[in-house]
Amino acid sequence: MSDLLQALTQVGALKSLRRAGWVRKGLIDPESVADHSFRMAILALVFAGDLGVDAGRLLRLVLVHDLPESDPAVGDITPFCGIDRAEKRSRERATMERLGAVLPGGDELLRLWLEYDAGETPEADAAHQLDALEMALQSREYEDVLGTDLSEFRESARARIRHPALLVLLDELG
Repeated sequence: MSDLLQALTQVGALKSLRRAGWVRKGLIDPESVADHSFRMAILALVFAGDLGVDAGRLLRLVLVHDLPESDPAVGDITPFCGIDRAEKRSRERATMERLGAVLPGGDELLRLWLEYDAGETPEADAAHQLDALEMALQSREYEDVLGTDLSEFRESARARIRHPALLVLLDELG
């Protein structure tokens, strides 16, 4: 298999990689990382104007933000995994450098991921807030179906969301 096909297959693994926070809470058949990224992309399209950012750039950041998790050596690392932030970032960057070396347009993918990781541009900041909002939405949906208290995820999101339009939605979630 060519390096390109291997990289595309690796990225496809995000469709079956379950989000670690939901697994930690013992949820049966929780969403995948790709599921999460898809709704983040919809949120980016819907809210870019309200957030005052470039929709195309925000969408690209959202699409690449979890690509490093496709590497089994990285996975979906959460604060509960016992891996410090510097180590997590190092693993993720190494994965993005490897993917960037094989995928067409890989230099741009790496630049986008580095921008997201730094969180310093308006679009990267918006992407981080949408990441938190998507998690909060998912927590409420799981609560409604399963009756399990997942308010800790919304509390975590509240600490990361600052934009008034997103806070209104978060308030609605409770």
